[in-house]
Amino acid sequence: MAASASYNLLSTPSLKKQISSSSLSWRLPLSSTFRVSIAAPRPKRAATFIVLAMDAKPTVLVAEKLGQAGLELLKGFANVDCSYNLSQEELCTKISLCDALIVRSGTKVTREVFESSGGRLKVVGRAGVGIDNVDLSAATEHGCLVVNAPTANTVAAAEHGIALIAAMSRNIAQADASVKAGKWQRNKYVGVSLVGKTLAVMGFGKVGSEVARRAKGLGMHVIAHDPYAPADRARAIGVELVSFDQAISTADFISLHMPLTPATSKILNDESFAKMKKGVRIVNVARGGVIDEEALVRALDAGVVAQAALDVFTEEPPPKDSKLVLHENVTVTPHLGASTVEAQEGVAIEIAEAVVGALKGELAATAVNAPMVPAEVLSELAPFVILAEKLGRLAVQLVAGGSGVKSVKVTYASSRAPDDLDTRLIRAMITKGLIEPISSVFVNLVNADFTAKQRGLRITEERILLDGSPENPLEFIQVKIANVESKFASAISDSGEITVEGRVKDGIPHLTKVGSFDVDVSLEGSIILCRQVDQPGMIGRVGSVLGGENVNVSFMSVGRIAPRTHAVMAIGVDEEPNKEALKKIGDIPAIEEFVFLKL
Repeated sequence: MAASASYNLLSTPSLKKQISSSSLSWRLPLSSTFRVSIAAPRPKRAATFIVLAMDAKPTVLVAEKLGQAGLELLKGFANVDCSYNLSQEELCTKISLCDALIVRSGTKVTREVFESSGGRLKVVGRAGVGIDNVDLSAATEHGCLVVNAPTANTVAAAEHGIALIAAMSRNIAQADASVKAGKWQRNKYVGVSLVGKTLAVMGFGKVGSEVARRAKGLGMHVIAHDPYAPADRARAIGVELVSFDQAISTADFISLHMPLTPATSKILNDESFAKMKKGVRIVNVARGGVIDEEALVRALDAGVVAQAALDVFTEEPPPKDSKLVLHENVTVTPHLGASTVEAQEGVAIEIAEAVVGALKGELAATAVNAPMVPAEVLSELAPFVILAEKLGRLAVQLVAGGSGVKSVKVTYASSRAPDDLDTRLIRAMITKGLIEPISSVFVNLVNADFTAKQRGLRITEERILLDGSPENPLEFIQVKIANVESKFASAISDSGEITVEGRVKDGIPHLTKVGSFDVDVSLEGSIILCRQVDQPGMIGRVGSVLGGENVNVSFMSVGRIAPRTHAVMAIGVDEEPNKEALKKIGDIPAIEEFVFLKL
């Protein structure tokens, strides 16, 4: 029997109640607004517990400058201590008297800070997007929620991106310096027009889509690459979604708006620059690490890249002798993307609202660390949590670029009754696996549904009720992605969806189905999937290739529909094979397609 349902964590009333040990709960530490004291027992009377509200307001420490509107909002709810430029020692001394801390990027909120708080610190607010300066692991261990302000500076960043495109194309910075040096070099600073040029927006999120809107207004032809961008939203703006290679190879201008993740680190490198049109112009107002800066200097010197305009760098501030910064064809600004009066006020209000809400015990949509979960529940679900995230990672890597992930269906098979199996954490981890590989967002139980909705990702759930013992919470988990193309055609099931399915065996997550093919491979390390003609010796030939390249095989499984037809081989490997090893596998005549998937 199957029952279909979809859930929205952020509007679930039951989260505010205490629930049974077989469910999940969200609990913030008690506010210091109320203190409990025990009065001395009077003669012939029992001890009396009295709730006092003497110190009714919590204390918020603002450690870096915050817009006045945000400060006023905080002062309406809490005692606000604005103490700037604190040393780590001073911060650790003050923090034990504070319920909340608000920082920007300059203050390091280390494990020592959380330990010094003595458990009183309940929320850290980062006034901006990145949370590299906050120790998330320590925050979670100490029961402290971390929230950020990811939306208020969207327009400011988009405007700065457009400003850099225009300034670069007309040599504004170089011409300004020349005139101020007493020169008049009109012929040297002839620019290029934007009208009719192709702009590739790499990352079609909030900032990227706003850049696209403005570029369309300048008469540019806009294409975009983003595996999560909804096609209907792109069409509404008049933007064509394309693959990564198509975007960089056809663009006259490339504007970067992707987060810095392991997948995007140095994504523009020597190999990428070699695929670009000669004379391309590059703008980066996202993260410095997405560009290999040494490779960019080489591309500039070779004339492959005509100009670059950069607001962000791998190291900030960059070295004074940086070849990239000093290059005559490079325009630079000191990370000014969010630096407008309006954006700073917006960030201040957004982070103040998030901090006040958290102090009130409300669920924060911008939370970036994991909430506290009862130990007994986490212990039981732990292997399924790992399985869920890895199934999400596998599924999204099978999607071919350009189509966009919009609809995901998750099926749970269990012998437990629906009210005895809370799947919110499992669903959150699938969402985490789907989104985090190409996003800077930290997905957890608090923000999973909100994050998915922001990206136009609709996740529905189906439960299959099985006969048998309810000792194990789940028999299997299945993830299906609809209306997309696949890098590995055999991952498309008979229903036309990318399908992966997994089980937990002896505490270890296993991949047990790809498309319509049954396999059995441990989800450890990484996986190679091959579709081949089912004939003797195939396992040995592939194994020999990997062994010859010193790649250790941990598991290998073959699934087939009928003998001597087609089969799918799933190979677990401890190391990532090099390009030569993968080429050798692809050159085996009986191999019809294959894909390498990182876990």
